[in-house]
Amino acid sequence: MKESGNHGRGTTIRPVKSLPSSPPVRAPRGKQANSNLLRGRFKNPRLPEVEAFSASLPFDRRLYRHDIQGSVAHARMLASVGLLTPDEANEIELGLKEIEREIGSGRFRFHLSDEDIHLAIERRLTEKIGAAGAKLHTARSRNDQVALDLRLYLREEIGALLDLIQALVQSLAAVAADHVETVMPGYTHLQRAQPLSLAHHLLAYIDMLERDRERFEQALARTDVMPLGAGAVAATTLRIDRRSVAQALGFRQIASNSLDAVGDRDFALDFLSAAAILAIHLSRMAEEIILWATAEFGFIELPDEFSTGSSMMPQKKNPDLLELVRGKSGRVTGNLVSLLMVLKALPLGYNSDLQEDKERVFDTLDTLKPLLNLMAQLWPRLTFNPAAMSAAAGGFALATDLAEYLVARGVPFRTAHEAIGRLIGDLTAAGRSLPDVELGELQELSTAFQADVLKILNPAHSLNARKVFGGPAPQTVRRRLRELGRKGVS
Repeated sequence: MKESGNHGRGTTIRPVKSLPSSPPVRAPRGKQANSNLLRGRFKNPRLPEVEAFSASLPFDRRLYRHDIQGSVAHARMLASVGLLTPDEANEIELGLKEIEREIGSGRFRFHLSDEDIHLAIERRLTEKIGAAGAKLHTARSRNDQVALDLRLYLREEIGALLDLIQALVQSLAAVAADHVETVMPGYTHLQRAQPLSLAHHLLAYIDMLERDRERFEQALARTDVMPLGAGAVAATTLRIDRRSVAQALGFRQIASNSLDAVGDRDFALDFLSAAAILAIHLSRMAEEIILWATAEFGFIELPDEFSTGSSMMPQKKNPDLLELVRGKSGRVTGNLVSLLMVLKALPLGYNSDLQEDKERVFDTLDTLKPLLNLMAQLWPRLTFNPAAMSAAAGGFALATDLAEYLVARGVPFRTAHEAIGRLIGDLTAAGRSLPDVELGELQELSTAFQADVLKILNPAHSLNARKVFGGPAPQTVRRRLRELGRKGVS
């Protein structure tokens, strides 16, 4: 069901902090205050080793703001339908805000016996306000609560990732604008193929990142679904108003099936899939910069601020950052595979296996965000060597231009291809290159060659001639940059 409300990126959730100043999660000493929250059915307490193994609190406490935000909306709804009094709802909200400040300032004392951030907050709330706090969980399960918190958190974080992708695109566009006529070779099979421009090369990255942006926006849309009200698995017999909670939290949709709502982690898979593809794109980008910085290419020089020296060899300037960008793509891809394996055989409904989703999501975000930020800072600081690039774009990279010269004059392409291939073979055997060829030699291959053919044996001419839509000609590239500018990229 479609609901009105703000887009996820427009909600008032405050930025997540990793709580570096918070005290560590403490192992239980004896019976903790919250043991009675879930142990009414049991005679014996859980073993401390079981509590330590089962607890998600060491990592899911970063969801505390989102948990509190969801609880405030839930309490207000309970009051609106008469399941809480207005005074109780107000008391709960004030207590939750105090707990939020305690956690944010590092004064909150976590215990492993809390199990997770949800019970930790509920335990503290009950300590602070008593019976009213014990009513907060009315018509709610941790199953729909944790699904809600992760969706709130991921909705916000996808918005932050989209901003970082945009910043990298803007960085690439700014560099491209300065190098519309900087000629370099395009490669296939890592062999010099045909001339293009550095700007055209950078625009290829931008197209890749634009697809990444689309995938994250699609993941965001599927994350923007409110599961609260699904309860443990079969909703509730109590009269609640899911729509008002969804509107309060800015969700555009409400989960339509309680069984699916508590066990659905497709939205997390969508996010991790988009993240893995983005990480692969960043890895490819890093690999090309690494190649360009080698003496064998000599296309760029790395900035000192992004380089590392050798502990033994004083001359070294190593691209360690870029190698880590390349390496961390495996980590992000591994997180996607990990969650896929968690979900592959789960029966419907909530299962504790799903506790594994959050670390995969958290780690992916913690990995990708600095990668995007650093790559956006790196590109404007690279020092390019246009002379080396242009030199590499000449020579045999102009062979296709000769073949197409003949085709434009009526020679069948395969005939032209074979003739130029023979010419390349002869020149290679003689230690010569295409710019060395003379008009007479070309006319021996085909009478279609005229004096004007010699001017095409120039990388800049080749670049300017490639005016087809999507090609690297300067006028085509400038048109594309203007399009990006209208979209707010540059």
